[in-house]
Amino acid sequence: MINMEKINDAVQLFEDGYMCSQAVFAVFAPDFGISKEDALKIGACFGSGMRKAEVCGACTGALMALGLKYGDSKAESNEACEKFLDEFEEENGSYICRDLLGCDISTEEGVKYALDNNLFNEFCPKMVESATKLAEKLL
Repeated sequence: MINMEKINDAVQLFEDGYMCSQAVFAVFAPDFGISKEDALKIGACFGSGMRKAEVCGACTGALMALGLKYGDSKAESNEACEKFLDEFEEENGSYICRDLLGCDISTEEGVKYALDNNLFNEFCPKMVESATKLAEKLL
């Protein structure tokens, strides 16, 4: 059963100004003995595709949470990672930030495009929601 509270909390954290990676990771971390505050610190450098428009930060946050559950087994963590990324890509078309956004936010031009098209406010929360929902399903 999907926990809508976690999804809503993650989207709210993102809307409150936290990075996508922080928002997703922070809603799961307390389930594994990591405080929300520490999770926000841990996830701080993974947003915006690690600031290079690579793997979506929402995905990275979800993968960190999956690592907390499955990280004791390389085989299980690999399986959880692949399943998550495959499902995210199937649902959203990609798990690469620049592909999802249609611009490269590691550049000034890309950031301007994202801002001009309101992507951080309209599109990114959907990615946070998707990543949280898929992670919740695998956890």
